[in-house]
Amino acid sequence: MSALLENEVVAQLETGLPRPVPVRRSRRRMSGLEHLADLAVQTLGNLRRNKLRSFLTLFGIAWGIASLVLMSALSDGFRQGQRKNMKQIGDNIVFVFGGVTEEQAGGQRAGRFVRLRQADLDLIRANCPDVEVVAPEFKNYNVAARSATNSGRFLTVGVSPDYLKLRTLPVESGRHISAADVKESRRVAVLGASVRKQLFEKNPRPFGERIYLNNLPYEVVGLMGEKEQNSSYDGWDNDKILVPETALLRDLPPDRKVYAEGRLNGFLYRPVSTGRWEQAQAQVRAALGRVHGFLPQDKGALRVFDSVESAQMFDSIFNATEIFLAVVALVTLSLGGVGVMNTMMMAVAERTHEIGLKKALGATSRRILTDFFLEGLLLAILAGVGGLALVLALSGLVNSLPMPAMFSGLPIHWKTMVFATLALGLTAVCAALPPARRAASLTPVEALRFER
Repeated sequence: MSALLENEVVAQLETGLPRPVPVRRSRRRMSGLEHLADLAVQTLGNLRRNKLRSFLTLFGIAWGIASLVLMSALSDGFRQGQRKNMKQIGDNIVFVFGGVTEEQAGGQRAGRFVRLRQADLDLIRANCPDVEVVAPEFKNYNVAARSATNSGRFLTVGVSPDYLKLRTLPVESGRHISAADVKESRRVAVLGASVRKQLFEKNPRPFGERIYLNNLPYEVVGLMGEKEQNSSYDGWDNDKILVPETALLRDLPPDRKVYAEGRLNGFLYRPVSTGRWEQAQAQVRAALGRVHGFLPQDKGALRVFDSVESAQMFDSIFNATEIFLAVVALVTLSLGGVGVMNTMMMAVAERTHEIGLKKALGATSRRILTDFFLEGLLLAILAGVGGLALVLALSGLVNSLPMPAMFSGLPIHWKTMVFATLALGLTAVCAALPPARRAASLTPVEALRFER
């Protein structure tokens, strides 16, 4: 019947004879939802007719959108892992140690040693407004420690409340060193996890027990938790003993002459914000340069490790990597769009007679354009939604597993999802529009006479 109808329509179009006027019947117009449902059924039918071609087309779009989100999440996971790794030492802190001058200044030769003093910290507090907290670092690397059952040698650190604000040294049980402990030079100690295991193997909570540091009695008041640390500048925190800094200077100095003169190995500080780290560093160099006789721009005069600067350097590396991976993913997504375009072009070729018949029966070019455009759009969106579902499932699975060091899983952010959705929409429109315009441009006669 369809062939007879096509022949009749072609003959009428070619001869120009008037067609019989059909009897007008009232017909209900299709609603928007019904139209979309009809297009969905038509699209699914095309997918079933060409299973392999349809699978490859859908896979190209799905993998393109999935790789776009996954690459961004992977880069962000390593970025957050690096930040978490740095926070094991301290959050946005700067270490400063004395160095050797490389330039002449104030009539003094280059090559002088810069020896920091405790008085320098008061100078920094008074003259460096972009420094939020500053604290000295006192330590003895070779302190003999013993309990009633065992002994060993451990790195012992003198701490204060300001120092504990900078370094990440949390107490799991008991209490930490307090300001009163520092003020009164109390002989109290907080043990790292490995120190506790060695000195009190059979006592997991040795609070109130005595240990002897260089034969001086100290009371255990707190225990640090087991720390899965993979970076440090002076040793693992699990292997440390913390005591008040005043008690360490009195009882356990590595060199009494050095500490009697008020010298420092180094100090730590934190800028008021990550955006002011350069100003803070410049202020510290200028203040110390006036006292110790070196130029602020003399990089060798102070040995500085700035975790904020390091974090920004890592961020720039990860940003460049993320851009590169996003470009690769967009290329993959565009190739998937080419697959959708190819599928729709073939659909236009296969349904050319149908297009001619619809036009002969009164369908406008705009209606044909809309039908094929929405069909291609639906095909691309269907594949894209599948790709996003795959990403969410995969990220949920990965994030439920134990994370290795320097990696924080696959965080999916709403900004990435919005960008991926916009990229998918642009790809879908670019893939669906050319086939739809080709279908709309066909005339009824050439469409009905088309032979594949």
